[in-house]
Amino acid sequence: MSYQTLTLDLRGGVAHVRFSRPEKANALSRTGWDELRQVFDEISHRDEARVAILSGEGKHFSSGIDLALLMEAGQISGNGCEGRKREQLRAFILHLQGCIDAIAQCRKPVLAAVHGGCIGGAVDIVAACDMRYCTEDAYFCIKEIDMGMVADLGTLQRLPKLIPDGMAREMAYTGRKVFGPEALRVGLVNRTYPDAAALMEGVGEIAALIASKSPLSVRGTKEMLNYTRDHSVADSLNYMAAWNAGMLISEDLAAAFQASLTKREAVFRD
Repeated sequence: MSYQTLTLDLRGGVAHVRFSRPEKANALSRTGWDELRQVFDEISHRDEARVAILSGEGKHFSSGIDLALLMEAGQISGNGCEGRKREQLRAFILHLQGCIDAIAQCRKPVLAAVHGGCIGGAVDIVAACDMRYCTEDAYFCIKEIDMGMVADLGTLQRLPKLIPDGMAREMAYTGRKVFGPEALRVGLVNRTYPDAAALMEGVGEIAALIASKSPLSVRGTKEMLNYTRDHSVADSLNYMAAWNAGMLISEDLAAAFQASLTKREAVFRD
């Protein structure tokens, strides 16, 4: 599938998605949001894609939602009925949330590689990724507070589960920029790199390592981690038992055992 606002490059089991509107600081238009959902649905269902990287072209990762789309939302009419107008606005917000949910629900791990600004809706996006990495001069900013808005696409729901609650609140209440070293210190990112070239090389190596593992096991691990995040330990252990009762005995398990016995690297099919 071809995209207008994104590029998708798939090689060696790694699907690299890039925001490709550098002239607009990779702001997401309506088409961009729809394509975000489409590309991660595609990656989720393509067997040859084992892991994904999300990055941006140009000077910034992404400046979030395109202001023109916000203005469009403000012009919803509801045919003169206030109730219908609010219903349509709610559906619009849920649609955008669903576009980001496609990242969290993608069966493959998604690694965000952030350089430059990660602003507003872009923070919602990276919060839905499995891991985040950035350059030292990259910054994260919950910009909605400066626009008289409440961030509504997942930042306030996901960020407190990634970083200390007080830090999430400080970012949300102040809208200040959190640069790479501080993002690393509070756990928002796993690692920082001196520049964009080192970032892409380092994240590429991590993605390649994940792609070398059993795809069935990686998908199951993401499923379990996501389930555990939202459920009790007891419920999660019960689901884990049911999952492995169905998925444990596989050709990947046999391949891993054989590789261990022969001191060779295991090779798994897509």
